[in-house]
Parts: sequence; structure tokens; C-alpha cells
Amino acid sequence: MILTVKRNTETLFHYEVPVSTPTDAVLKEITTIHNMKHRLARLIDAAHEISQYGLMKPENEHGYSIEELEELKGPEESANGKKGQVFKSDDGFSFIYNPDPTGRRSGEGPLANYAEIIQATLEKARKLVSKEFWMSNQLLTVALMQEEINNISGAITIAYPMGMPDWEPAKEAIMDTEDLTASAASKEVITFEDGALWWANKEITQGKILSDFVGKNDKTKLIVKLQKKSQGAPVRESPLDEQTQKEMMAFYYKKQEEHKKLLENDDDSFLHSSWANPKALKTAFNGVSNVSWRPK
Repeated sequence: MILTVKRNTETLFHYEVPVSTPTDAVLKEITTIHNMKHRLARLIDAAHEISQYGLMKPENEHGYSIEELEELKGPEESANGKKGQVFKSDDGFSFIYNPDPTGRRSGEGPLANYAEIIQATLEKARKLVSKEFWMSNQLLTVALMQEEINNISGAITIAYPMGMPDWEPAKEAIMDTEDLTASAASKEVITFEDGALWWANKEITQGKILSDFVGKNDKTKLIVKLQKKSQGAPVRESPLDEQTQKEMMAFYYKKQEEHKKLLENDDDSFLHSSWANPKALKTAFNGVSNVSWRPK
């Protein structure tokens, strides 16, 4: 059975599962995929910043520019470089000087060939979290996303063989040690304990078999809603999607405008034309169609 998992009105992914699976296992797998998809998206964003501005600075150094930090270290340690130039650190690490506008990253971006490797890896990973992936009816699995996480980790390691600091968001996403407390991302997380699945306006409760709710046909496709238990039943969706509603409104607006033009065009002078005469056929047979009673 293929389940199309949605959150509110947004489609998240397609998931394949036998109908004989316990509902607890189904919910646990779906919440894992859901949370992992968001974790992969955060990793993609962090790795993209690494490919431009380098690794994250310690939190107590956030907000300083590269020049200010070098002044604090002393002139003997200063790079005294310009943006876009290549420099080499004391430990032999080569980097491109590219200051982070936000002041959160070191500005020691990877060399161009390493940055291209990271971007190429991210481009492949973006396909898994994109809308086009589920629109092409592809199934999203933990194994697929874990493979992309490993690939991104490998690409960053090639660019930074000395490793990432513990406070680097990309490393936290790779190791799954993120602290999302009080962040916007925390609202997207749905744990197994706090999650609930709904189908046909009924909750798929735990402790049962999936076939108890959806039947025993393994070849069916269903749409299920993923919710937090505290949210209750999901809101019913409109029978028409947004694009169809726009097309229908445009169609009826066009018809309304055509009707207005017909009402405005009330000219009945055509009734005096010969082709509009209801007795034209009779007069033609009688041979009096061209008779004029006016003097010539």
C-alpha cells in the first residue's frame, strides 16, 4: 500500500507499507521520515553557507568582522587579505577569503574545486526534499536521505579534512544532535509520542493493524494526514485545489464579460434585412420577393 502523507494541505511524501504492519510501526516510520526530511533541508542550508563562507565561528565571536577578529589576535596573525584571494593558514589549510555578511562564519571559504563538489552534492540532495520528488510519485525512505547526508558529510570533509567544530550546525545535523529549542524549526518536529495519523476523518489509533482501518488490499493508494495529538482532527480540505479554483474563476469571469457585451448590444436593425424575414421562403415561391410598392 502507498500512503501519501500530508500535513494540513501540504503534501510531504509518498510512503510504501504493507497493510499487515502494526499502526505503531507505521506512525514511527512516518514521523522519522518527516523529521529527517526537515533535518536534511537544514543540513543543505548549512552546507551551502559552508561552501561560501566557511565554518561557523564560536558563539562568543558572532557579529565580529574578519578584520576585527584579526585585530584582537594581533597584527602578526592577521591575514591582511582581500576578498576572493587564496590564503594558507599556519597548519597548511588553503582557503578563499570571503567574509560572511552576518558575521557568523569564519570567512575561510573552501577552494573553488571543493566548493563545486559541495554544491554538486547539495543539488542531488535538494531533489529529495523538493516538491518535484513526490510529484513524480517517487517513494521517500530513511535510507535515501541517510545516503545523501553521508554524501554531504563526505563532501565537507574533502574541503575541510581537519573536521568541523562541535558548534557547526552542519555537524549537528549530520550527527542528529541539534538543539531546536525555541527555534522556528522546532515547530516542524513531530515525535512518535506526540504524533497522530488520520484517514477519512478518523484517527488511526495505535495498538492495531493498519488493515483494521484501510482494508486488506495491498494495492491501494490512500491519503493520510500527519498531525500532533494536541491539534486534534485535521481541517477538511477544499474539494478543488488552488490552481483549479483560479481556472474556474477565470472561466466564469470571461463568461460574465461576454454576457455583459451581449446585453449592451441591443441593436435590432438587422430585423429589416431580407435574410431575417420569416416569410422569405413563401415570397420566393410566389415570385414576389423583389416587388416594390414604391414608385421608381
